[in-house]
Amino acid sequence: MKYVVIITDGAADVPLAELGGKTPLEAANIPHMDSIAAKGIFGTVQNAPLSLPCGSDVAIMAVLGYDPETHYSGRAPIEAVASDIAVSETDWVFRCNIVTIKNNIMLDHSAENIQQDEAVKIIRILNNELSTEKITFYPGVSYRNLMVYHDDVDIVTTPPHNILDQHIEQYLPKGKTAPLLNDLISMSQKLLEEHAVNPLATSIWFWGEGKKPFLENFYKQYKLRGASITGVDLVRGLSKLVGWDSINVPGVTAYFDTNYKGKGEFAVQALEKYDIVCVHIEAPDEAGHKGDAAEKVRALENIDTHIVGPILSALGQGTQPWRILVLPDHPTPCTIRTHTHEPVLFAMLDNTQNADSSRLQNRYFTEEQAAKTGLHIPQGYTLMSHLVNGTL
Repeated sequence: MKYVVIITDGAADVPLAELGGKTPLEAANIPHMDSIAAKGIFGTVQNAPLSLPCGSDVAIMAVLGYDPETHYSGRAPIEAVASDIAVSETDWVFRCNIVTIKNNIMLDHSAENIQQDEAVKIIRILNNELSTEKITFYPGVSYRNLMVYHDDVDIVTTPPHNILDQHIEQYLPKGKTAPLLNDLISMSQKLLEEHAVNPLATSIWFWGEGKKPFLENFYKQYKLRGASITGVDLVRGLSKLVGWDSINVPGVTAYFDTNYKGKGEFAVQALEKYDIVCVHIEAPDEAGHKGDAAEKVRALENIDTHIVGPILSALGQGTQPWRILVLPDHPTPCTIRTHTHEPVLFAMLDNTQNADSSRLQNRYFTEEQAAKTGLHIPQGYTLMSHLVNGTL
């Protein structure tokens, strides 16, 4: 059997005035996702436990079948794994976003999705000017960079996407290590003003700290060879931790302009070699953080047209049995521009099982209709075993 998991990052939302009271999923033309919901098993799932921060690190760990309350140790060290950054058992790793802060207001968590070459220049400047025996900066993807602190820390940080349009003072790092990090933030502002690589890149911001994680090998548990397709280091890191391969697709940007068609084509090709293929698309989440409902609708339609559709077509032409799972990791409502802990919708289709005629007619892949089914998975990490074993 072949398995496909499609993660529409941050796709779940709330009714929006600019969409006539519809959610982006309700407003989008997504016939292939609607078909999976209509024919398959459809409901809601709680990926991010209430005890942990609601982010893709926690939620996607759950989607891959690992209990975040047992295994989660921070976002940044997962991304360090993706970049093959050597991290000792005693090191702490921080996300180091390049952000836009003006008049002490967090205007943008990504410096308007800063270009890769500009981000690399900035991280090199920071490393040349601010690194020490204990501090090293590493470039990542666009605004998503890392700092490794070679010592123990006592710190509490806040994700920058949680404080958009707010004064940063009350959200600066707190704890015994806070003076060091706050000094680095302050010094970065002076350096970025001096070098002027990008006028929107005015500061760095630390968050997502953690220590080196461990996840049990996926093949050892399920006897399935896996691969992922993504534009973000977080998912690449999780893939490496569970023993999956990462497939690089030309033109993937982890933003609105990503190569949707390429992701779909490479996923179809990957199914010839791998038992389970996971395709992650960041664009809906970025649209949510921007508060851009129209862009979120476009992202969802691109995903349906160029990824879900071709994968379904390829699966249907083959002779092997298959199951496909489509879901967001968490909601990113355009109204508040950050993540929330609400359950998300999921749809799972198995081509070996006949659709239940008692299910809703004209059912669509929307938040409201998923909730109406009454099927709810309270622990998101159990959904993978349901997918593999066909137990729902």
